[in-house]
Amino acid sequence: MGLKLFKPTTPGRRHASVSDFKEITKTEPEKSLIRIQKKHSGRNNQGKITVRHRGGGVKRYYRIVDFLRKKFDAPVTVQSIEYDPNRSSRIALIEYADGEKSYIIAPNGLLVGEVIVSSQSRIEVKIGNRGSFEHIPVGTLVHNIELFPGQGGKMIRTAGGAARLMSVEGDHALVKLSSGEIRMFSKNCMATIGSIGNADHQHVRYGKAGRKRLLGWKPTVRGKAMNPVDHPHGGGEGNQPIGLKHPKTAQGKPALGVRTRNKKKWSNRFIVKRRK
Repeated sequence: MGLKLFKPTTPGRRHASVSDFKEITKTEPEKSLIRIQKKHSGRNNQGKITVRHRGGGVKRYYRIVDFLRKKFDAPVTVQSIEYDPNRSSRIALIEYADGEKSYIIAPNGLLVGEVIVSSQSRIEVKIGNRGSFEHIPVGTLVHNIELFPGQGGKMIRTAGGAARLMSVEGDHALVKLSSGEIRMFSKNCMATIGSIGNADHQHVRYGKAGRKRLLGWKPTVRGKAMNPVDHPHGGGEGNQPIGLKHPKTAQGKPALGVRTRNKKKWSNRFIVKRRK
């Protein structure tokens, strides 16, 4: 888990870097755990673009990752650590005693051959084990956190991500997320022990536009460089100001520093301290 640099043989290579993939132990995915992923180019069922600057890219299979791990108290063996083109983290192939296989997000330090378990009762504090907050010691780093019991992990799933269990009081647990936000969860929510691997992903430099196109990203330009029909900032014969009191998004909503979260959102009561 690190970065590989190149000699500056071309302008694209001069500042480029890639992951060294040293932790990868298997190159081909498990055939029973993949499905074809159709491309939508950022368009909805009406053909309208809802996510701009997407399209093209290399074909890829979707790996079916188990974020729930609901086979409790059944030890599993880690078979391999694999690359997943659909996420920044690595995935681990695990196998149950009955032969069933599944993918999970690979925590930092998880090795092939290790035995891990998911349980609703007290568990050993070991990387890769999964349990509820009421049975995890305070101060432990966790990831793949459920928002509601039995829902499956929704939070802290990116490379290098980790949250810290602050306390368990009454029916709730206080967790400090990687953004700095302190949030309440039900003490029955499940989380996986450890931080997520491939932490150097954030330091990868693409070096050239072609690598972004292979990932499915199309060019992005300033609103000022567009026509009035395409953006509120568009138009003018040269270097003009935006002509508005405040900057706007392409859809005409206020941008840059404007809070967009609903003040009456139902989940606000679970946020003890906002992120910085």
